Amino acid sequence: MANYPLPKFHFRVEWGGSNIGFSEVSGLNIENKLIEYRDGASPEYSKIKMPGMREFSNITFKRGVFAHDNDFFKWLNTISLNTVERRDITLTLLNETHDPVVVWKIKNAFPVKIQSTDLKADGSEVAIEQLDVAHEGLVIQND
Repeated sequence: MANYPLPKFHFRVEWGGSNIGFSEVSGLNIENKLIEYRDGASPEYSKIKMPGMREFSNITFKRGVFAHDNDFFKWLNTISLNTVERRDITLTLLNETHDPVVVWKIKNAFPVKIQSTDLKADGSEVAIEQLDVAHEGLVIQND
């Protein structure tokens, strides 16, 4: 059996909303910020570097627009002052037999932006809406 990289087009998103597919998910980034420090009495004329706070990018979900489906907007409307409905989201990359291969677990996600579709009188594309979510943690399981 040949050993090939995994294709990225077969995935499932469990997000606490209606059971509908997404056409694209992006922003699955984890970054450790850098801390630079130099003691004034150090004989070295350079800074030492050490890992700092961990940061997570916002995640973007895109899907087709369906009549009578307002799940993105309803979730955004749960924001009231500094409270919001938070959800744990699970993304799963699937193989040919629909078994999980890689799983991304997103903790305490909440909506920060909705972008509606653009409209073009001469276009023939599918209407796509976008949801950006902030979150407090990302765990990647690649077993």
